[in-house]
Amino acid sequence: MGKIVIPIGEENFESFRQSGGYYVDKTKLIVELLRDKFKINLITRPRRFGKTLAMSMLKNFFDIRKDSRAVFAGLAVTEHEELCREWMNQWPVLFLSFKDVANNAFSTSYEQLAYNISSLCVEHAYLADSESVNMADKSCFIRLMERTATEAEIRNSLFMLTRMLYAHYGKQVILLIDEYDVPLAKASEYGYYGEMLDVIRSLMSTAFKTNDFLKFAVVTGCLRIARESIFTGTNHFKSNSVAGTDYLDCFGFTGGEVAQLLAQAGLTAHAQAMKEWYDGYHFGPYDIYCPWDVLNYVSDLGAAPDRKPGNYWKDTSHNDIIRRFVNRGGMDVNQKFETLLAGGYVKVKVSEESTYNFETATESDFWGVLYLTGYLTPDREAERENYLEAGEFCLKIPNQEVKSIFGDQVAEWFRDTVKTVNRKELFSAVWSGDAKTLETEITKLLRRSISYYDYNENFYHAFLAGIFAGGGFGVESNREHGEGRSDVVVLDYENGQAAIFETKRAQSRQQMESACLEALKQVEERQYDGDFLEDYDRVICYGIAFYRKQCRVRKRE
Repeated sequence: MGKIVIPIGEENFESFRQSGGYYVDKTKLIVELLRDKFKINLITRPRRFGKTLAMSMLKNFFDIRKDSRAVFAGLAVTEHEELCREWMNQWPVLFLSFKDVANNAFSTSYEQLAYNISSLCVEHAYLADSESVNMADKSCFIRLMERTATEAEIRNSLFMLTRMLYAHYGKQVILLIDEYDVPLAKASEYGYYGEMLDVIRSLMSTAFKTNDFLKFAVVTGCLRIARESIFTGTNHFKSNSVAGTDYLDCFGFTGGEVAQLLAQAGLTAHAQAMKEWYDGYHFGPYDIYCPWDVLNYVSDLGAAPDRKPGNYWKDTSHNDIIRRFVNRGGMDVNQKFETLLAGGYVKVKVSEESTYNFETATESDFWGVLYLTGYLTPDREAERENYLEAGEFCLKIPNQEVKSIFGDQVAEWFRDTVKTVNRKELFSAVWSGDAKTLETEITKLLRRSISYYDYNENFYHAFLAGIFAGGGFGVESNREHGEGRSDVVVLDYENGQAAIFETKRAQSRQQMESACLEALKQVEERQYDGDFLEDYDRVICYGIAFYRKQCRVRKRE
């Protein structure tokens, strides 16, 4: 591996650059922002696409208290000499992140918000001694610092801070707010959406609307939450999503950037795996890789050159969006999910002004959330072949990593859902040896499920194990018995019974009977029941054949 440093998780631009870490130059964002001349810029991108590092870069570039020439040396923005003279370290900056305002109760989230604002005040503690700042603002400022401020003072804090900075420096203020919608996503999950929305809306409204002390603001998040009127009435406002036309290659890595990274790290042999797992996001004309995944995989390859691609995105939370989508009644999404998981696309209406208030969300809202947060991406070829009305997209799963997240979430959804189903008749059929009733009951559950991995044996295996999970039995999968590994074993400890299931995927409906017999023959030849005959009074063996959403069950006599 080449000698490069990958500082995983470092989101402070100055520290990143000083560490000598491998940096993919995204400073063109500064140039494009200043060319736009919009007062309020909202930039939405999926999680882990470099938003926080980009915002830290903006802070270091503009902040009047810094001398950032060294950290930007050699980067693309420095080629614009006149722009740098006018803007680099010439403006007062406020940088506030909401990413940690994400607790399971409103009270603790509000406390975290107050703490973040207090920390921002501590960073600018010199304002308390400024001769240019009026005494009333200083008094409120100290209460914010000491976390004794009133709710009204919290709600108006950003406006007041811009006023204080303007008074101190005699210049308008650049306001940077990172991950503005994280508190609302968490509030939706834990049921305090209305309370948190009220606070965030008033905090943003007072900072943005008719604020003469504001030069411009950049706000990042995953969604533009337009329906809740957070940005309503804000003058000179621009929203930039993955469906837009601006800053599209300023977040995430392009194919060329990944190729250069792999070449410098001596890892070009892994280019195809990297593409299959972490590429596939279509932002306008660009094919974009998730940078978090790329950097993690490169780092792991440095320690273990034979390491296979893994799922790094699933550990960054919020993947329950998929389950909340499936759980909603009144939406016909099961077949569409099956199409997506089989590698196809769905033609759907998408709302780009979505909401985290899932209680009132429409189906187009959900597709919008899945698209804008990175779970789905446009299928360019399908969109060329289909007539699309306004607001319609052909969407697909972008890569193997996200496909695995969908599969895992769907499997969890099924396991949780099946626990609410009355399985008494199914369990009774297992222990009474009633193969016909067992076949009927399994088929009912199969038709309620969302198939994934194109109906392969792994799907049916996981499906069968999920049926018995939480049913009061011991469940073993792929345990070694006799001369092989049986698919699923269900153990009734109390009554001394064991049921062994061997599953087969038939190639057609006509082949289901022969597949059942093949499964039973395998149980017999490999003696899967041998380990249980001494410890259990009764061992029942079943062969099960699946074809799409049908099953056939036969019991060994």
